[in-house]
Amino acid sequence: MTRGRFITLEGIEGAGKSTLAVALGERLAARGVVARATREPGGTPLAERLRELVLQRGAERVSPQSETLLMFAARGIHLDNLVRPALARGEWVICDRFTDATRAYQGGGRGVDAAWIEALAREVHAGLEPDLTLLLDLPVEVGLARARRRRGGAGGTDVDRFESEAAAFFARVRERYLDIARTAPQRVCVIDAAAPPEAVRAAAVDALERL
Repeated sequence: MTRGRFITLEGIEGAGKSTLAVALGERLAARGVVARATREPGGTPLAERLRELVLQRGAERVSPQSETLLMFAARGIHLDNLVRPALARGEWVICDRFTDATRAYQGGGRGVDAAWIEALAREVHAGLEPDLTLLLDLPVEVGLARARRRRGGAGGTDVDRFESEAAAFFARVRERYLDIARTAPQRVCVIDAAAPPEAVRAAAVDALERL
């Protein structure tokens, strides 16, 4: 059986990844392709429990290194129990965030050592990289404004540990994402997420059709 394709969506808060994942899944279904939508951290019951630990704002401090390890622990569980089996069945997997997010958020945003992140990536998913990564890029202020509207206001109690970060944090994250795109142009397709939704979908579908 032909292995399925692994597609990842990346970008800062408010980039529109979840909406685009639905549109891509519908496009693939119309072509007769079985596609599985998932997310990181999370995607399986146990990985979702780790997601809660990573995102919730509690009394105890979580260091950048501990946060990185939690991300990779959830990723390993997700890959073993959902992603790899689906790909082996010939299904396409559309994943909202993957290791590029760790490179950008923990590496770029938190300052975690890039070489250590790559060493963890080799241990957790050696031999598996996305076939296509769609990087939804937009200015930080635009993304944060969208995220606030999505939550229904600027001071909602449902803000997670990342959404509560300052704009400077997301500026570092965005820059690292763009660095990744520059070093992996064959894999990463940068899409202007500030464009109208129909233009974003068209650009993503075009990249998908080339794949």
